[in-house]
Amino acid sequence: MADTQLASQVGTEAADRSLPEPPGGLDDPVRRSPRGGALGELFSGPLRVEALFVAIGLASLLAGLLAELRGAEALSWGLYLISYVFGGWYGARAGFESLRELRIDIDLLMVVAALGALVVQAPFEGAMLLFLFSLSNVLQQFAVGRSRSAIAALLELRPEVARVQRGDQWVLVALDEVRVGERFALHPGDRIPLDGRVLEGHGSVDQSSLTGESAPVGKGPGDEVLAGTINGSGSLEVEVLRAVGDSALARMIAMVESAQEEKAEAQRLIDRLEQPYALGVIGLTLAAILLPRWFSSEPFADSFYRAMTLMVAASPCALVISTPAAVLSAVAAAARSGVLFKGGVHVETAASIRTVAFDKTGTLTAGRTRLVSVVPLPGAGADRESLLLQAAAVQSHSEHHLARATLDAAAELPGPPRLSSSSDFEAVVGRGVHARLEDSGLRVFVGNPRYFEELAGSRGAIARAEEALAIVRQLTEAAQTVVLVGRGRGDAPVEILGVLGFADQLRAGARRTIEALRAAGVRQLCILTGDNEAVARTIGDEAGIDAVYSGLLPEDKVERLRELERLHGPIAMVGDGVNDAPALAAATLGVAMGGAGTDVALETADVVLMSDELDKIRYLLELSRRTRRVLIANFTISLLAMAVMVVAILWVGLSLPLAVVGHEGSTVLVSLNGLRLLAAKDVGQSARA
Repeated sequence: MADTQLASQVGTEAADRSLPEPPGGLDDPVRRSPRGGALGELFSGPLRVEALFVAIGLASLLAGLLAELRGAEALSWGLYLISYVFGGWYGARAGFESLRELRIDIDLLMVVAALGALVVQAPFEGAMLLFLFSLSNVLQQFAVGRSRSAIAALLELRPEVARVQRGDQWVLVALDEVRVGERFALHPGDRIPLDGRVLEGHGSVDQSSLTGESAPVGKGPGDEVLAGTINGSGSLEVEVLRAVGDSALARMIAMVESAQEEKAEAQRLIDRLEQPYALGVIGLTLAAILLPRWFSSEPFADSFYRAMTLMVAASPCALVISTPAAVLSAVAAAARSGVLFKGGVHVETAASIRTVAFDKTGTLTAGRTRLVSVVPLPGAGADRESLLLQAAAVQSHSEHHLARATLDAAAELPGPPRLSSSSDFEAVVGRGVHARLEDSGLRVFVGNPRYFEELAGSRGAIARAEEALAIVRQLTEAAQTVVLVGRGRGDAPVEILGVLGFADQLRAGARRTIEALRAAGVRQLCILTGDNEAVARTIGDEAGIDAVYSGLLPEDKVERLRELERLHGPIAMVGDGVNDAPALAAATLGVAMGGAGTDVALETADVVLMSDELDKIRYLLELSRRTRRVLIANFTISLLAMAVMVVAILWVGLSLPLAVVGHEGSTVLVSLNGLRLLAAKDVGQSARA
């Protein structure tokens, strides 16, 4: 692709960049998005052939019935046999394969029942059984495939190449050849190929495919963008943060693939019972054949027909398909809303949660420290602005999160930048920092009270220490982290100028989430944190939390979780950091914040929130409970249908065709009922947007 000059308007600034001209259209490899409908995706390959066999089986069945009605018996038998072959081909293959492994499954039961219908001169009933059985299998595969395809579409979210700057040129490069730290360009409408940080430009990004956010999110310099999302407006230049295999999209795909492979508890139970149940059905069938011969003079054909009908009615097809159809649909629906279940078992587990514990920093709070108090001491010769600027000048050399918060606050002061230059910077780990200001020659000290106690030991008494400590106590009681700012010349004693107070802000929507969880039936909501009690209690009160447990080490969190589980039942732990990993593993359900979460937390958790929206916790609990209701309904339909048909066969002689219709009808019904969960979106999204 030839390189051309692109003039793009970003905000109110016009920027000329040597970017490749986007070709536009669906064939642009950077813009490409999923194409093709659900039917085209699902009825392809083996499933398409199986569907063709079903169609041929139906045509042969109807033609055989027509020939029988016209008295062409030989022709009708030939057509019925064709229907047997095409309707029973896949079932016979699966049945004989299981027989080779010394197992008996439902496919084998259906084939035996159809052959039994031939024995009693009922070829139409046998052909209809095989047709409906093969049709229900195709529909089941469609239902499960429909939920799987909702996830498989994630693979199509990532374009094949990125526009990367190599020297003075912008070139299209395969994603696996792009290195961390390189720069790539985005035009409006492009799919973002890799996780990165915006360097230049402003725009909005549609993240709904990954995080479930309904509204585009504004992006500018310093903001992160995620692979697979869509750049809506504005041209952006982005620095690559993670290689293609480590992106949020790649992790999401890996987690969902793992979830599809991990069976739910109900499915595991059904799998364990399938073999003994199938043997029981065979025993029931043999009893239905032999007992009438021993205790009555009923003709063999009648008892054999009834036995074949019982075999069809008692086969647990609907029961077997009821769980995967529902659970996979729930996993797919959750993923579209930005909630990743790592296995079907966790969907069921979440339905039982009645207690939720939160980590504080980065989970209930934004994890972003802000300077909230600037208190100059009276008579110290510094006002609020001067105190802040002196502290910022010294901390400009530091990478500490409190230093960054100070610099952010200084940058928000009105007027042009007025930060003084400083030199001779020195940091005392865990205590504070000091440096010499170039304009005054004074040395400024910024640190915690312990740091100033040490300065008093080496430089003499600290001026205004009592006044400063009184303010420190006030700010500490208000749940703020405090540092003192002082100055001195040479080796003379230090004079305290004032106190700075920092606090982590409650995450937007946290209180709304707590109220929603309580309304959804969660009985106990608590905080587990290593922070001090005053800070934790303040955040807990703001959020409306029931109980706060502070000063906890990682192993203490695990102990507290186990105690809470004993008192209140199944518990979910929500966290984001390395120190939360043991608690996430110990909880009944571990929930990790995907946006800010560490790799360790994401690997340990059972559920991952791709965005950092706490409201998703309410959604995942409600979806899990809805899934449980669907599973209960499916089990009820399956068992009730089998019971009614067995009773009807024994009491009123229900015919084989009606048993076939009832059996296969219940199977299709539970499949479609489970498929309804695909539409289970986060209804709260639009209200929050």
